[in-house]
Amino acid sequence: MLNFNFQNPTKINFGEGQIKIISKEIPLDARVLLVYGGGSIKGNGVYKQVIDALSEHTWFEFSGIEPNPTYDTLMKAQEIIKRENIDYLLAVGGGSVVDGAKFIAAAALYEGKSNDECNDPWDILAKNVPVTKALPIGAVLTLPATGSESNGNSVVTRDGNKLPFNSPLVCPLFAVLDPTVTLSLSDRQISNGVVDAFIHTIEQYLTYSVNGKVQDRFSEGLLQTLIEEGPKALLPDTKENLEVRANIMWSATMALNGLIGAGVPQDWSTHMIGHELTGAFGIDHARTLSIVLPAVMKVRKEQKREKLLQYATRVWQITDGDDNARINQAIRLTEEFFETMQVPTRLSHVDLGSKDIDLLIERLEQHGMTALGENNDITLDISREILTQAL
Repeated sequence: MLNFNFQNPTKINFGEGQIKIISKEIPLDARVLLVYGGGSIKGNGVYKQVIDALSEHTWFEFSGIEPNPTYDTLMKAQEIIKRENIDYLLAVGGGSVVDGAKFIAAAALYEGKSNDECNDPWDILAKNVPVTKALPIGAVLTLPATGSESNGNSVVTRDGNKLPFNSPLVCPLFAVLDPTVTLSLSDRQISNGVVDAFIHTIEQYLTYSVNGKVQDRFSEGLLQTLIEEGPKALLPDTKENLEVRANIMWSATMALNGLIGAGVPQDWSTHMIGHELTGAFGIDHARTLSIVLPAVMKVRKEQKREKLLQYATRVWQITDGDDNARINQAIRLTEEFFETMQVPTRLSHVDLGSKDIDLLIERLEQHGMTALGENNDITLDISREILTQAL
Protein backbone atom coordinates (compact mmCIF):
# COMPACT_ATOMS: atom_id res chain seq x y z
CA MET A 1 0.00 0.00 0.00
CA LEU A 2 1.21 3.51 -0.80
CA ASN A 3 1.80 6.13 1.89
CA PHE A 4 -1.11 8.49 2.32
CA ASN A 5 -2.67 11.25 4.40
CA PHE A 6 -6.43 11.07 4.77
CA GLN A 7 -8.81 13.54 6.37
CA ASN A 8 -12.40 14.22 5.43
CA PRO A 9 -13.83 17.22 7.27
CA THR A 10 -17.41 16.99 5.98
CA LYS A 11 -20.05 16.15 8.55
CA ILE A 12 -22.73 13.99 6.93
CA ASN A 13 -26.35 14.30 8.04
CA PHE A 14 -28.04 11.33 6.38
CA GLY A 15 -31.70 10.36 6.26
CA GLU A 16 -35.26 11.51 5.89
CA GLY A 17 -36.09 14.93 7.30
CA GLN A 18 -32.49 15.98 7.89
CA ILE A 19 -32.73 19.26 5.97
CA LYS A 20 -33.97 21.00 9.10
CA ILE A 21 -30.58 20.42 10.71
CA ILE A 22 -29.20 23.26 8.56
CA SER A 23 -30.44 25.66 11.23
CA LYS A 24 -27.89 24.25 13.67
CA GLU A 25 -25.02 23.65 11.22
CA ILE A 26 -24.72 27.24 9.98
CA PRO A 27 -23.80 29.90 12.56
CA LEU A 28 -26.73 32.22 13.32
CA ASP A 29 -24.63 35.31 12.65
CA ALA A 30 -23.58 34.09 9.17
CA ARG A 31 -24.72 35.95 6.08
CA VAL A 32 -25.71 33.09 3.84
CA LEU A 33 -25.92 32.87 0.07
CA LEU A 34 -28.20 30.03 -1.02
CA VAL A 35 -27.08 28.83 -4.46
CA TYR A 36 -29.01 26.43 -6.65
CA GLY A 37 -29.74 25.48 -10.23
CA GLY A 38 -32.71 25.83 -12.51
CA GLY A 39 -35.42 25.89 -9.86
CA SER A 40 -36.43 22.23 -9.60
CA ILE A 41 -35.95 22.48 -5.82
CA LYS A 42 -39.01 24.73 -5.73
CA GLY A 43 -41.15 22.04 -7.31
CA ASN A 44 -40.06 19.14 -5.14
CA GLY A 45 -40.36 20.84 -1.77
CA VAL A 46 -36.65 21.10 -1.03
CA TYR A 47 -36.54 24.90 -1.34
CA LYS A 48 -39.36 25.28 1.21
CA GLN A 49 -37.56 23.00 3.67
CA VAL A 50 -34.33 24.93 3.22
CA ILE A 51 -35.78 28.40 3.70
CA ASP A 52 -37.73 27.16 6.73
CA ALA A 53 -34.46 25.94 8.20
CA LEU A 54 -32.90 29.36 7.46
CA SER A 55 -35.76 31.30 9.03
CA GLU A 56 -33.56 32.73 11.78
CA HIS A 57 -30.61 33.44 9.46
CA THR A 58 -29.86 36.37 7.19
CA TRP A 59 -29.81 34.85 3.73
CA PHE A 60 -29.85 35.70 0.04
CA GLU A 61 -30.12 33.56 -3.05
CA PHE A 62 -28.42 33.00 -6.38
CA SER A 63 -29.90 30.62 -8.96
CA GLY A 64 -29.24 29.47 -12.49
CA ILE A 65 -26.17 27.25 -12.03
CA GLU A 66 -26.16 24.92 -15.02
CA PRO A 67 -25.27 21.27 -15.38
CA ASN A 68 -21.53 21.57 -16.05
CA PRO A 69 -21.45 25.01 -14.39
CA THR A 70 -19.98 27.84 -16.41
CA TYR A 71 -17.49 30.46 -15.30
CA ASP A 72 -19.63 33.33 -16.60
CA THR A 73 -22.65 32.26 -14.56
CA LEU A 74 -20.66 31.59 -11.39
CA MET A 75 -18.90 34.94 -11.51
CA LYS A 76 -22.28 36.71 -11.40
CA ALA A 77 -22.61 35.50 -7.80
CA GLN A 78 -19.62 37.64 -6.85
CA GLU A 79 -21.72 40.80 -7.17
CA ILE A 80 -24.11 39.57 -4.47
CA ILE A 81 -21.28 38.37 -2.25
CA LYS A 82 -19.61 41.80 -2.29
CA ARG A 83 -22.81 43.80 -2.00
CA GLU A 84 -24.28 41.78 0.87
CA ASN A 85 -21.05 40.84 2.67
CA ILE A 86 -21.77 37.13 2.26
CA ASP A 87 -19.60 34.92 4.45
CA TYR A 88 -21.21 31.47 4.02
CA LEU A 89 -22.46 29.51 1.00
CA LEU A 90 -25.20 26.90 1.03
CA ALA A 91 -25.32 24.79 -2.14
CA VAL A 92 -28.64 23.02 -2.76
CA GLY A 93 -28.66 20.67 -5.73
CA GLY A 94 -26.56 18.04 -7.46
CA GLY A 95 -22.85 17.87 -8.13
CA SER A 96 -22.85 20.75 -10.58
CA VAL A 97 -24.36 23.13 -8.04
CA VAL A 98 -21.90 22.02 -5.36
CA ASP A 99 -19.01 22.27 -7.84
CA GLY A 100 -20.20 25.75 -8.75
CA ALA A 101 -20.40 26.78 -5.11
CA LYS A 102 -16.80 25.66 -4.62
CA PHE A 103 -15.60 27.92 -7.40
CA ILE A 104 -17.73 30.79 -6.11
CA ALA A 105 -16.23 30.26 -2.64
CA ALA A 106 -12.67 30.30 -3.95
CA ALA A 107 -13.23 33.18 -6.38
CA ALA A 108 -14.73 35.36 -3.65
CA LEU A 109 -11.43 35.49 -1.77
CA TYR A 110 -9.06 35.04 -4.72
CA GLU A 111 -6.05 37.34 -4.68
CA GLY A 112 -4.04 35.79 -7.51
CA LYS A 113 -0.32 36.10 -7.91
CA SER A 114 1.49 39.26 -6.86
CA ASN A 115 2.86 39.74 -10.36
CA ASP A 116 -0.44 39.03 -12.09
CA GLU A 117 -2.19 42.18 -13.21
CA CYS A 118 -5.62 40.74 -14.05
CA ASN A 119 -6.00 38.29 -11.11
CA ASP A 120 -8.67 36.30 -12.92
CA PRO A 121 -10.07 33.48 -10.71
CA TRP A 122 -10.14 31.30 -13.84
CA ASP A 123 -6.40 30.94 -13.25
CA ILE A 124 -7.29 28.50 -10.44
CA LEU A 125 -8.28 26.09 -13.19
CA ALA A 126 -6.34 27.26 -16.24
CA LYS A 127 -3.02 27.93 -14.50
CA ASN A 128 -3.39 25.70 -11.43
CA VAL A 129 -3.01 28.65 -9.07
CA PRO A 130 -3.51 27.22 -5.54
CA VAL A 131 -6.57 28.18 -3.54
CA THR A 132 -5.34 29.88 -0.35
CA LYS A 133 -8.67 31.10 1.04
CA ALA A 134 -12.35 30.28 0.45
CA LEU A 135 -15.74 30.98 1.96
CA PRO A 136 -17.17 28.10 4.04
CA ILE A 137 -19.68 25.86 2.29
CA GLY A 138 -22.57 23.64 3.33
CA ALA A 139 -24.47 21.37 0.94
CA VAL A 140 -27.92 19.85 0.57
CA LEU A 141 -27.60 17.08 -1.99
CA THR A 142 -30.51 16.43 -4.34
CA LEU A 143 -28.82 14.24 -6.96
CA PRO A 144 -26.35 11.56 -5.82
CA ALA A 145 -23.59 11.17 -8.38
CA THR A 146 -20.36 13.10 -8.07
CA GLY A 147 -19.52 12.87 -4.37
CA SER A 148 -18.86 16.63 -4.53
CA GLU A 149 -20.75 17.07 -1.26
CA SER A 150 -17.81 15.62 0.70
CA ASN A 151 -14.66 16.33 -1.29
CA GLY A 152 -12.61 19.27 -2.51
CA ASN A 153 -13.05 18.59 -6.23
CA SER A 154 -14.76 20.90 -8.71
CA VAL A 155 -15.11 21.15 -12.48
CA VAL A 156 -16.00 24.40 -14.27
CA THR A 157 -16.54 25.18 -17.97
CA ARG A 158 -15.53 28.31 -19.85
CA ASP A 159 -15.78 28.77 -23.62
CA GLY A 160 -16.05 25.02 -24.16
CA ASN A 161 -13.08 24.26 -21.90
CA LYS A 162 -14.07 21.99 -18.99
CA LEU A 163 -11.33 22.05 -16.36
CA PRO A 164 -11.00 20.64 -12.84
CA PHE A 165 -9.49 22.02 -9.67
CA ASN A 166 -9.06 20.63 -6.17
CA SER A 167 -8.53 22.16 -2.77
CA PRO A 168 -9.31 21.01 0.77
CA LEU A 169 -10.40 24.60 1.47
CA VAL A 170 -13.56 24.14 -0.63
CA CYS A 171 -14.60 20.84 0.93
CA PRO A 172 -18.10 21.38 2.40
CA LEU A 173 -18.17 21.62 6.17
CA PHE A 174 -21.41 19.65 6.27
CA ALA A 175 -23.76 17.92 3.88
CA VAL A 176 -27.38 16.83 4.13
CA LEU A 177 -28.25 13.61 2.32
CA ASP A 178 -31.99 12.89 2.37
CA PRO A 179 -32.90 10.03 0.00
CA THR A 180 -36.52 11.21 -0.20
CA VAL A 181 -35.50 14.25 -2.25
CA THR A 182 -34.22 11.94 -5.00
CA LEU A 183 -37.71 10.55 -5.68
CA SER A 184 -38.44 13.47 -8.01
CA LEU A 185 -35.42 12.79 -10.23
CA SER A 186 -35.90 11.81 -13.87
CA ASP A 187 -34.72 8.43 -15.14
CA ARG A 188 -31.92 10.22 -16.98
CA GLN A 189 -30.70 11.86 -13.78
CA ILE A 190 -30.87 8.56 -11.90
CA SER A 191 -28.94 6.77 -14.64
CA ASN A 192 -26.30 9.47 -14.81
CA GLY A 193 -25.82 9.43 -11.06
CA VAL A 194 -25.40 5.67 -10.75
CA VAL A 195 -22.99 5.49 -13.68
CA ASP A 196 -20.96 8.45 -12.45
CA ALA A 197 -20.53 6.85 -9.01
CA PHE A 198 -19.66 3.49 -10.59
CA ILE A 199 -16.90 5.00 -12.72
CA HIS A 200 -15.56 7.12 -9.88
CA THR A 201 -15.01 3.85 -8.06
CA ILE A 202 -13.44 2.18 -11.09
CA GLU A 203 -10.98 5.04 -11.58
CA GLN A 204 -9.54 4.35 -8.12
CA TYR A 205 -9.74 0.55 -8.32
CA LEU A 206 -8.91 -0.64 -11.83
CA THR A 207 -5.22 0.26 -11.87
CA TYR A 208 -2.51 -2.03 -10.46
CA SER A 209 -2.23 -3.81 -7.15
CA VAL A 210 -0.36 -2.33 -4.19
CA ASN A 211 -1.93 -4.83 -1.78
CA GLY A 212 -4.48 -2.29 -0.61
CA LYS A 213 -6.92 -4.96 0.49
CA VAL A 214 -9.19 -2.69 2.49
CA GLN A 215 -9.53 -0.19 -0.37
CA ASP A 216 -10.13 -2.98 -2.89
CA ARG A 217 -12.86 -4.62 -0.82
CA PHE A 218 -14.58 -1.30 -0.18
CA SER A 219 -14.48 -0.55 -3.90
CA GLU A 220 -15.80 -3.96 -4.87
CA GLY A 221 -18.66 -3.56 -2.38
CA LEU A 222 -19.59 -0.19 -3.87
CA LEU A 223 -19.49 -1.56 -7.41
CA GLN A 224 -21.68 -4.52 -6.49
CA THR A 225 -24.14 -2.29 -4.64
CA LEU A 226 -24.49 0.02 -7.65
CA ILE A 227 -24.90 -2.96 -9.99
CA GLU A 228 -27.63 -4.38 -7.74
CA GLU A 229 -29.47 -1.20 -6.78
CA GLY A 230 -28.99 1.03 -9.83
CA PRO A 231 -31.40 -0.77 -12.15
CA LYS A 232 -34.01 -0.99 -9.38
CA ALA A 233 -34.23 2.80 -9.34
CA LEU A 234 -35.46 2.65 -12.94
CA LEU A 235 -38.01 -0.16 -12.54
CA PRO A 236 -41.65 0.79 -11.83
CA ASP A 237 -42.00 -1.64 -8.93
CA THR A 238 -38.90 -0.48 -7.07
CA LYS A 239 -38.05 3.05 -8.21
CA GLU A 240 -39.93 4.60 -5.26
CA ASN A 241 -38.16 2.34 -2.73
CA LEU A 242 -36.33 4.57 -0.26
CA GLU A 243 -33.91 1.82 0.74
CA VAL A 244 -32.81 1.55 -2.89
CA ARG A 245 -32.36 5.33 -3.09
CA ALA A 246 -30.52 5.43 0.23
CA ASN A 247 -28.00 2.79 -0.85
CA ILE A 248 -27.38 4.57 -4.15
CA MET A 249 -26.98 7.91 -2.40
CA TRP A 250 -24.49 6.64 0.16
CA SER A 251 -22.57 4.69 -2.49
CA ALA A 252 -22.12 7.85 -4.57
CA THR A 253 -20.77 9.73 -1.56
CA MET A 254 -18.43 6.94 -0.50
CA ALA A 255 -17.14 6.56 -4.06
CA LEU A 256 -15.39 9.93 -4.00
CA ASN A 257 -14.89 11.13 -0.44
CA GLY A 258 -11.22 10.12 -0.52
CA LEU A 259 -11.54 6.88 1.43
CA ILE A 260 -11.22 4.24 -1.30
CA GLY A 261 -8.52 6.25 -3.10
CA ALA A 262 -6.24 6.62 -0.08
CA GLY A 263 -3.02 4.67 -0.49
CA VAL A 264 -3.74 3.29 -3.96
CA PRO A 265 -2.86 4.42 -7.50
CA GLN A 266 -5.61 6.21 -9.43
CA ASP A 267 -6.35 6.44 -13.14
CA TRP A 268 -8.82 9.24 -14.14
CA SER A 269 -8.04 8.97 -17.86
CA THR A 270 -11.71 8.17 -18.54
CA HIS A 271 -12.68 11.42 -16.83
CA MET A 272 -10.11 13.58 -18.57
CA ILE A 273 -11.12 12.28 -22.00
CA GLY A 274 -14.78 12.49 -21.02
CA HIS A 275 -14.42 16.14 -20.02
CA GLU A 276 -13.41 16.94 -23.58
CA LEU A 277 -16.56 15.26 -24.91
CA THR A 278 -18.65 17.42 -22.61
CA GLY A 279 -16.72 20.59 -23.37
CA ALA A 280 -16.80 20.12 -27.14
CA PHE A 281 -20.23 18.56 -27.64
CA GLY A 282 -22.25 19.19 -24.48
CA ILE A 283 -22.76 15.51 -23.67
CA ASP A 284 -23.84 14.66 -20.11
CA HIS A 285 -20.79 13.96 -17.97
CA ALA A 286 -21.82 10.42 -16.98
CA ARG A 287 -22.65 9.55 -20.57
CA THR A 288 -19.17 10.54 -21.69
CA LEU A 289 -17.76 8.20 -19.05
CA SER A 290 -19.91 5.25 -20.10
CA ILE A 291 -18.63 5.73 -23.66
CA VAL A 292 -14.97 6.04 -22.76
CA LEU A 293 -14.49 3.52 -19.93
CA PRO A 294 -15.11 0.30 -21.92
CA ALA A 295 -12.65 1.53 -24.54
CA VAL A 296 -10.05 2.28 -21.84
CA MET A 297 -10.54 -1.23 -20.45
CA LYS A 298 -9.99 -2.75 -23.88
CA VAL A 299 -7.01 -0.64 -24.95
CA ARG A 300 -5.28 -0.89 -21.56
CA LYS A 301 -6.07 -4.56 -21.04
CA GLU A 302 -2.46 -5.63 -20.59
CA GLN A 303 -1.54 -2.78 -18.24
CA LYS A 304 -4.63 -3.49 -16.09
CA ARG A 305 -4.61 -7.29 -16.46
CA GLU A 306 -4.19 -8.22 -12.78
CA LYS A 307 -6.92 -5.86 -11.60
CA LEU A 308 -9.23 -6.74 -14.50
CA LEU A 309 -9.03 -10.40 -13.47
CA GLN A 310 -9.74 -9.45 -9.86
CA TYR A 311 -12.66 -7.32 -11.04
CA ALA A 312 -14.01 -10.21 -13.10
CA THR A 313 -13.81 -12.63 -10.20
CA ARG A 314 -14.91 -10.51 -7.27
CA VAL A 315 -17.43 -8.13 -8.83
CA TRP A 316 -18.93 -10.30 -11.58
CA GLN A 317 -18.16 -13.77 -10.13
CA ILE A 318 -16.57 -14.90 -13.40
CA THR A 319 -14.45 -17.98 -12.76
CA ASP A 320 -14.67 -20.02 -15.97
CA GLY A 321 -12.40 -19.68 -19.00
CA ASP A 322 -8.85 -18.49 -19.49
CA ASP A 323 -7.63 -15.07 -18.43
CA ASN A 324 -8.49 -13.32 -21.68
CA ALA A 325 -11.96 -14.84 -21.80
CA ARG A 326 -12.72 -13.73 -18.23
CA ILE A 327 -11.46 -10.21 -18.86
CA ASN A 328 -13.48 -9.90 -22.05
CA GLN A 329 -16.60 -11.14 -20.29
CA ALA A 330 -16.11 -8.64 -17.45
CA ILE A 331 -15.84 -5.80 -19.97
CA ARG A 332 -18.91 -7.06 -21.79
CA LEU A 333 -20.92 -7.27 -18.55
CA THR A 334 -19.82 -3.73 -17.70
CA GLU A 335 -21.17 -2.51 -21.03
CA GLU A 336 -24.39 -4.44 -20.48
CA PHE A 337 -24.78 -2.82 -17.05
CA PHE A 338 -24.41 0.60 -18.65
CA GLU A 339 -27.00 -0.35 -21.25
CA THR A 340 -29.34 -1.45 -18.47
CA MET A 341 -28.83 1.97 -16.94
CA GLN A 342 -29.87 3.47 -20.30
CA VAL A 343 -26.60 5.25 -21.10
CA PRO A 344 -24.55 5.09 -24.34
CA THR A 345 -21.43 2.96 -24.69
CA ARG A 346 -20.24 4.13 -28.14
CA LEU A 347 -19.51 7.48 -29.75
CA SER A 348 -21.91 6.48 -32.50
CA HIS A 349 -24.69 6.36 -29.88
CA VAL A 350 -24.34 10.14 -29.47
CA ASP A 351 -23.96 10.79 -33.20
CA LEU A 352 -20.19 11.24 -33.18
CA GLY A 353 -17.72 9.55 -35.48
CA SER A 354 -14.07 9.34 -36.48
CA LYS A 355 -14.19 12.87 -37.91
CA ASP A 356 -14.71 14.23 -34.39
CA ILE A 357 -11.68 12.58 -32.81
CA ASP A 358 -9.16 15.14 -34.09
CA LEU A 359 -10.92 17.93 -32.20
CA LEU A 360 -10.93 15.91 -28.98
CA ILE A 361 -7.21 15.17 -29.29
CA GLU A 362 -6.53 18.84 -29.94
CA ARG A 363 -8.45 19.74 -26.79
CA LEU A 364 -6.53 17.17 -24.72
CA GLU A 365 -3.25 18.61 -25.95
CA GLN A 366 -4.42 22.18 -25.32
CA HIS A 367 -5.28 21.30 -21.72
CA GLY A 368 -2.03 19.47 -21.06
CA MET A 369 -3.68 16.03 -20.88
CA THR A 370 -0.80 14.30 -22.63
CA ALA A 371 0.29 11.80 -19.96
CA LEU A 372 -2.84 10.30 -18.43
CA GLY A 373 -3.54 7.21 -16.38
CA GLU A 374 -2.14 5.64 -13.24
CA ASN A 375 1.29 5.36 -14.87
CA ASN A 376 1.16 8.70 -16.72
CA ASP A 377 1.75 6.77 -19.93
CA ILE A 378 -1.47 7.39 -21.86
CA THR A 379 -0.14 9.64 -24.58
CA LEU A 380 -2.20 11.52 -27.13
CA ASP A 381 -1.69 8.60 -29.52
CA ILE A 382 -3.12 6.19 -26.96
CA SER A 383 -6.01 8.56 -26.24
CA ARG A 384 -6.70 8.52 -29.97
CA GLU A 385 -6.66 4.72 -29.88
CA ILE A 386 -9.14 4.78 -26.98
CA LEU A 387 -11.49 7.12 -28.82
CA THR A 388 -11.21 5.05 -31.98
CA GLN A 389 -12.03 1.92 -29.94
CA ALA A 390 -15.10 3.77 -28.63
CA LEU A 391 -16.54 4.37 -32.10
